[in-house]
Amino acid sequence: MTPTVPPFAELAAPAHWRTVDFISDLHLQASEPATVAACLHYLQATPADAIFLLGDIFEVWVGDDALQDPGSFEAQVCAQLQAAAQRCALYFMHGNRDFLAGNAFLQHCGITGLPDPTVLTFAGQRYLLSHGDLLCIDDTDYQRFRVQARSSAWQQQFLSQPLAVRRAQARGIRQESEARKQSGAIYADVDHASAIAWLQAAGAHTLIHGHTHRPADHTLAPGLQRVVLSDWDAAALPPRLETLRLSAAGLERVALAPMYQPS
Repeated sequence: MTPTVPPFAELAAPAHWRTVDFISDLHLQASEPATVAACLHYLQATPADAIFLLGDIFEVWVGDDALQDPGSFEAQVCAQLQAAAQRCALYFMHGNRDFLAGNAFLQHCGITGLPDPTVLTFAGQRYLLSHGDLLCIDDTDYQRFRVQARSSAWQQQFLSQPLAVRRAQARGIRQESEARKQSGAIYADVDHASAIAWLQAAGAHTLIHGHTHRPADHTLAPGLQRVVLSDWDAAALPPRLETLRLSAAGLERVALAPMYQPS
């Protein structure tokens, strides 16, 4: 079967950018305060000219109206994103947990939204950016849900419910997901042939993505590679707190712990 290649957007880095950070799968939630604190430390201290948030920054996003409550967890995190956007450029790509983040969220935080996938041109090189879930084609149940959940009809129906109802449904989804993890379920990885097809169509040499929580560097074919971002968990032993940093010298994994852990 010939892999499906979606259309991709193009973004050229401004000439003054010297350092770019890529992060994903922070899964920020009020019940994980150490990871939230580490994220806020990172946003305040990173030297990057731009940060690319490649999906699942929040454990769940139930609608932009959550920002209307200034005391909500969402509003508190977004205040920090807003402050960071005053210091560097922020870009956001939807993940499978925060795909309902809309224009109100982006405008409130001063973030630029990115289609999935997007090609970033930096220092004369082309990098293909994706959350990664679209490439996990063997996860057929999820792919069917993804098509449904990205439809305007499904989203309109979900968002028409009271915020409290949506939060309750999100808690149920998280509990199901956690139960699946505890059962030892094996999640699908990125499809090798599809990753190559995407890179070739985009004229890029490196695919950068998250979603799988399997940080590694993969050689796909001569001159083509796949670089997987780490998820974040400040409470893990050892802590998983990492950014992928791009400069003219290339890509480098930067371990943020313990620098960004709360004292």
